[in-house]
Amino acid sequence: MEPLERWLSIELLGNSLGRWALAVGLAIATWVLLAVVRRIVIRRLHKLAAQTTNQIDDAVIEVLNHTKVFFYLVLSGYAGLKAVKIPEQVEDWSGKAAILVLVLQAGIWSSVAIKAGLRAWAHAKGDDSDEHRTVGSGIRFVGNLIIWSVAVLLILSNLGIEVGALLAGLGVGGIAVALALQNILGDLFASLSIFLDRPFDIGDFVIVGTIMGNVEKVGLRSTRIRSLSGEQLIVPNTDITSSRIQNYKRMEERRIVFSVGITYGTPHDKVAKATEIIRNAVESQPDVRFDRSHFKSYGDSALLFETVYYVLSPEFAVYMDRQQAINLELYRRFEEEGLSFAFPTQTLHLHHESPVTVAHPKE
Repeated sequence: MEPLERWLSIELLGNSLGRWALAVGLAIATWVLLAVVRRIVIRRLHKLAAQTTNQIDDAVIEVLNHTKVFFYLVLSGYAGLKAVKIPEQVEDWSGKAAILVLVLQAGIWSSVAIKAGLRAWAHAKGDDSDEHRTVGSGIRFVGNLIIWSVAVLLILSNLGIEVGALLAGLGVGGIAVALALQNILGDLFASLSIFLDRPFDIGDFVIVGTIMGNVEKVGLRSTRIRSLSGEQLIVPNTDITSSRIQNYKRMEERRIVFSVGITYGTPHDKVAKATEIIRNAVESQPDVRFDRSHFKSYGDSALLFETVYYVLSPEFAVYMDRQQAINLELYRRFEEEGLSFAFPTQTLHLHHESPVTVAHPKE
């Protein structure tokens, strides 16, 4: 034992070898403890995840799986150094290194948490579309920008740099950059507003101001709409959020109002029968609900009938098919009943009078 004690009592950098051995053992024990705790927590979370349908526990597992080796290394080394006497300057720098590693690891965990949280939200919503991924990347960008900005400020403050003066210096530059990027940032936050509020989905037919068409993609800066004539319209997101949006895809049923005119001179009994003919023509079609039909007014050249019905589908093509079938049925029934569709006419009344004889003076 004496040779061992002699070896352990040898001084190295102001500490005995026994002290250094204790420091190494403490560092190894700290590493093992951190690794074991992480493994136990992850194992229990895996068991919990197998029993639940939500993605929160999976997100926590993903966050813990991104614990870096340098985190174990620096914290274990810092714990080991506590067992030996070291110069004050070295102790100060080791403390700063430990804080630096903690901040970096916290930044990594936070960044992964945002990514995993967005994935869990998409899974809960059942939405894995290009739109969701695009807007999700925007949220991750903004979130990571905030996280790492705070991390850099904490690191600089830990290194003894006056952060307040730095922020004051960056304030003027930040205002200039914000003014330069005002439109871009406005479109970015507008895209987040569209994503969260969901006024429309991909494929919906919308009218935004004077623009109408089917939504093809919602990006970070703009939304792409395919117009009825075929061209793709690229609309800034700020224009969309500041405009009134009509979403026809979310229409459960379409209300239709149309008018029919028959000629003056039609017998009274046939005029009275016209509303019943129109009603039967509408009710004979599938996916429609008749509302009313009335002899509305006397027009300039027609007796006007107004009819209201509902198409029980939001699709425009379905509406046009039903209206076409109704028009053809009305044409057939009016022809059978001897009713004539009116069209604009003018009646000219000519008066014949005796010619006027002009007497010429005699020469």
